[in-house]
Amino acid sequence: MEFLSACEEMAELVGTAIADLVDTEDGDQFIRMGADGTPTKKIDQIAEDLVVEYLTAHRLCRTLISEECGKMDIGGEKGTIFLDPVDGTYNALSGIPFYAISIAYAEEGVVREGFVRDLANDETFSAVLGKGAFHNGEPVTTSPTALLEASAMSIYGRKFDPANVMELGRTVRRWRLLGASALELCYTGCGRLDGFIDLRGTLRVTDAAAGILVCTEAGGTVTDRDGLPLHFPDEVTIGRCLVATNGVLHPKVIEYLR
Repeated sequence: MEFLSACEEMAELVGTAIADLVDTEDGDQFIRMGADGTPTKKIDQIAEDLVVEYLTAHRLCRTLISEECGKMDIGGEKGTIFLDPVDGTYNALSGIPFYAISIAYAEEGVVREGFVRDLANDETFSAVLGKGAFHNGEPVTTSPTALLEASAMSIYGRKFDPANVMELGRTVRRWRLLGASALELCYTGCGRLDGFIDLRGTLRVTDAAAGILVCTEAGGTVTDRDGLPLHFPDEVTIGRCLVATNGVLHPKVIEYLR
């Protein structure tokens, strides 16, 4: 089965299943601690169970790495899928319409296809390595913004310590904190944001794999905070810092962060 078509089906299943749990106490029920070390809520568990069932039935990969269950053998011939069943769980449970399902497919350590569905607004972002990035099937590119003073960025500093991004924050025109990293990366890819910067050291491969491909295939640049290539382990307990921009602004952002 073609990966992105399968993602469309999985997103539809998840969107329908969690619709009645959004902004409810029922959806906010604590189930257990997830493999990533954060609480798994009922809305997360239902979404993940549906995707796992679908992947197992269609054997779309050999290995699944997901935020809630960790690493799982799916039984396919090859490939790894990175899944965040509900990216932006807090938003979903608070009735804030900014949350998504994020799915990426990799072989031999290289992410080849990425899919992010905005479950609140029914928008789809996708990318195929070497073939570009898309919003609802139409090609997208990053913004042409060349001045930090004219830019809009989503910027996260270390928890309770924003000092390491304050100089950059004073320079950019608009500072946003939207609460769903997969979508924020896609927003950078399609030019709605000029950059997404997360210096908390908690961003995991499941959060970022699909969105990074969308951003870079759209012409953006994604690195670590020092401007070096960013490498995630195939594991959900280890987080990273990430700097994603439209490409033009990248050297200037890295300079501010040093």
